[in-house]
Amino acid sequence: MKLQDVMLKAMAKKITWWSAAEIIGVSDRTMRRWRERLEEHGYSGLSDRRKGKPSDKRVPLATVETVLRLYQETYYDLNMRHFHEKLRELHGITLSYTWVQKALQGAGLVARRGKRAKHRRRREPRPMPGMLLHIDGSKHQWFCDERWYDLIVILDDATKEIYYAQLVEEESTLTVMVALRTVIESKGLFCAMYSDRGSHFFVTVKAGGKVDKNRLTQVGRAMKELGVQMIPAYSPQARGRSERSFGTWQGRLPQELRLAGITTLDEANAFLNERYIAEFNDKFTVPAKQKGTAFRRTSRTDLNWVFTVQTERVVDKDNTVAIGDQSWQLEKSRFRHSLAGSTVTIHQHLDGEVSIRFGPHVVGRYTAAGENQRAGGSRNKPGRGKAGPVEAVENHKAVSHRSHRPLGIPPSRDFHFPAATTATRQALPKPRKPRSASRRGSSGAIN
Repeated sequence: MKLQDVMLKAMAKKITWWSAAEIIGVSDRTMRRWRERLEEHGYSGLSDRRKGKPSDKRVPLATVETVLRLYQETYYDLNMRHFHEKLRELHGITLSYTWVQKALQGAGLVARRGKRAKHRRRREPRPMPGMLLHIDGSKHQWFCDERWYDLIVILDDATKEIYYAQLVEEESTLTVMVALRTVIESKGLFCAMYSDRGSHFFVTVKAGGKVDKNRLTQVGRAMKELGVQMIPAYSPQARGRSERSFGTWQGRLPQELRLAGITTLDEANAFLNERYIAEFNDKFTVPAKQKGTAFRRTSRTDLNWVFTVQTERVVDKDNTVAIGDQSWQLEKSRFRHSLAGSTVTIHQHLDGEVSIRFGPHVVGRYTAAGENQRAGGSRNKPGRGKAGPVEAVENHKAVSHRSHRPLGIPPSRDFHFPAATTATRQALPKPRKPRSASRRGSSGAIN
């Protein structure tokens, strides 16, 4: 209720004046004074009488000018606390520290202090391996020269064990997919993945804002199909474990590569896989708090289709599909004469090969150079580097039905009706003269 409503209820004796004072939050003495003002001056008597009058505690203008002049001319290199002490000791100005601070900041002589950082609590590591994995990339001069490369690392939150570390030209969707697929094939599926808000992980509508969990990237789609939760980090401090790990990598790996005489990317990745990752884990891996593991072996046999860059396109009238300046010619399939006007999904595999699917049907396979794979008679999965025939085959085990809707192929026109009973045939009218055999339908006349 408003103040006036409370006073009116008290005047109408619907509530007592003591209850009105309790509702407003003032003392009984204040309420008695307000009652007298209301009876004498009306509602205008309830306004604050100090309004429009200068405060008795206002600092004189001459004192303000003295403080500012002393700081500008004499004490310009003193900090705030030191300057406040000089005012009290040498000039007899007994103003508070807060007043002096606000006066100097308001005059632009001292920069305003930034907002204090939020108090953060240390997040305890996950108790078992496989519950949470960190993935991130670090751009650095790993060869101690002018070349810059990204180091993609996947480490476990529970044990700090490195599961994957490779140097790449640039962190991207394809390089991240290669890292995730390698870990899943060697260790198994994990529960959650913690990463930054890079464009290949999340879609962020506003820079620095929250991610849009309803719009998935290619990596987000693959993780959703595999049942892995993706957690975005909103600050570098939130990814403290991976950031500290990269500090160790940057302080050791360039020196190790120099001592080993390694100067190329392929040699460095071989050095990481064959030797250095194991040495790194021996020194920095810690035991988990609980025994066991949260990794689970995947039963999915379609990882080659899950870890692809998928793009939907409509087939042109000449049975071609295109992305940018790349186009692919679709051959005639066994189940459909032409796919013109149909929506197909173009899969770009991790090794550069391209497959095109219409629902669960593979209608085109192409090499990284864009050549149609029609040589040979094997039925290898695309993306394995072996050529195979382009044919429409349904492979329900290798196709993820969660990302592809079933085909709407109409049923055959060759229907088989049940035979009519004797009574039904007697009730039927006599058939007309049968048509010639050349014009007879495929199902024949009804007997």
